Parts: sequence; C-alpha cells; structure tokens
Amino acid sequence: MVAAPSCRRLDDAVARLRHERAAGAALQAWAITVARVVPVSISENIVFRVEANDGRRYALRLHRPGYHSLSALRGEQTWTRALGAAGIDAPVAVPTRAGADHSQVEVDGEQRYASLVPWVDGATLDLSNGEDLGAGFAKLGAIMASIHNHAVSWRVPRGFVRHAFDADGLMGPRPFWGRFWESPYLRADQRRRCEALRRRLHGHMARLPKRTWDYSLIHADMHPGNVVETGQGLHVIDFDDAGYGWHCYDFAVALSHHRSRPDFGRLRDGLFAGYRRCRRLPADAATLLPMFLLVRNLALIGWLADRPELDPGAGTAELMALVEAGAERTCRSLGI
Repeated sequence: MVAAPSCRRLDDAVARLRHERAAGAALQAWAITVARVVPVSISENIVFRVEANDGRRYALRLHRPGYHSLSALRGEQTWTRALGAAGIDAPVAVPTRAGADHSQVEVDGEQRYASLVPWVDGATLDLSNGEDLGAGFAKLGAIMASIHNHAVSWRVPRGFVRHAFDADGLMGPRPFWGRFWESPYLRADQRRRCEALRRRLHGHMARLPKRTWDYSLIHADMHPGNVVETGQGLHVIDFDDAGYGWHCYDFAVALSHHRSRPDFGRLRDGLFAGYRRCRRLPADAATLLPMFLLVRNLALIGWLADRPELDPGAGTAELMALVEAGAERTCRSLGI
C-alpha cells in the first residue's frame, strides 16, 4: 500500500522531530549554548546547522550507523586536521567537553556517532557567483592537486584507520559500498551484466600499480558541490568517504555527475588544467578516466541500494543507462 501524501508528510514531520531531539541530546557533549538547530540534509548522515547564543554556528553530523567505525571516524578528523595545519582549508573537529572528537546518541533505535565542525558560509563551485562551470572545475583541479600533494608526503600516524577504494574496495566480491550487482532495483539481466563487468574490471584494477605519487589518501567525493568558495579561498567539505585510492578515481568522482553534458570534454580539460597548475597529472589519467567513470557508476548502484530515502529506483535506472552506454567501449579500450 502506498501512503497518502498527508500521511507521508506526517511521517516526515515526526521523523524530523525525533532527529532534532537526537541532535539536542548529542550537543550536550559540547560546551556551547544552543539557540537553534536547523535540519540541513538527510543522506549519508543527518546534518544540522547549529546556531549558538554567542552567534557562532556549527555543522553537526549524526553519522550513519555501520558505515564507519569510531577509529575510522577519528582517522577522518586526523587527516582534515593535518590538512588544515598544512594550509588547506578543511573541516576541523570541535572537541567535546571531554576533549573527544565525537559523542554518541540514539537515533530511531540506533546508536550514531556525532561530530561538530564550524559552519562555513559561501557558495559551492557549481553555484558560485554565476561563474562558468568550467572555471569552477579549474579551481577544483587546483585544490584537488594540493590535497594529493599533501597526501603523498604526509606521514600517516600509527593507528590511523580508513578504508580503501582499491580493486577489492570498488570491484571485489565484497566492495565497500555493497554488492551492486545484487541491487533489487536492477532487472535480472542487468544484474548478470553488472556481475560480469565487475569481474572484468576487478581483474584489470588488481594489476594497476599503487605508486606512491598517484595512489594515496583521496577525498573520494570531491565534486564541485563539496568545495565552498568563502571569499577568502576554497574550503573543502564532506570527507566522509575519504580513504586510500588512485588519484584518477578522484577525477572520475568530480566529473561523473556531468558525464552526459555536451561540454563534458571542456569540463574535464578545465579540471586537468587546474590540477597541472599545482601538480603533475598522472601520465595515464586520460586513459584510465573512462574506466574509473564506469567503476564509479557501478559502485553508486550499490551505494543507492542501501539508501531508500534517496529514491534509488530512479537513480539506479539513470546510472545503469550510463553503464550500458559505455561499458563495452571502455572494456575494449582496456583490452579486457
């Protein structure tokens, strides 16, 4: 039975109230006096803008249960703190009263970790100042290169934990974002094609070298919507997916949402040109980009399957259309 619109609105209002109460409970761990809590988004995490009585504002994340361990969440904060110390503007956790980076709270019967960072005003690169999107991609390429420069030279501290978007993490039998070829939003014939593609791509990726200069920690979700132009510079947000991976995967993530645009080539060239201003582009970037775009779309099918709040049926159909349009051409170019 499909709920009537009025019932859905009531359900949404009740869920919103529960989430706001959970946010209030989580915020008790921090030494701030809260004036207002404003819901921002429900996706990977539940995010709120927190307005304090002293005028300061913060972003509160209630992290999705089961996605990251506490050690991995600490790893994210460790890296963003190191990026900030190196002059790259990234979120730096506000410590709790006890000096921790996270608190814990129950949300809808599940335990979630909560984290708090200062709120940053500005427009993202896909929306900023009516500017041409190609110029935004050039800026994105430059800040991405700066992050890669830091990652390859940073001494990872002992005990640091983050996942890997390597051959197994993306196309292995138990990928980090789930077994996309088993998505309930695919037809049976599509599942078979996805499984066959996974095997071909996994075998090829398993042979790719992990060279220190083009395989390191990466943001892994660095599209124009995750870079904020503040007026003083660029602030990179949402390191929730950050982990180890090939730098070319970061290129694919940045471009994947724009793959069907007629000016895709111009956006790609802008990204690469901005990157070259700060760092040498991997020699095989242009060759590997189509493969990583395909891999990204397949992985996103698995990501959507576990997120019913995001209308996964429509999103999966769109992604599968992109997969089917380019998979064989990409595989032929790789010789697989």
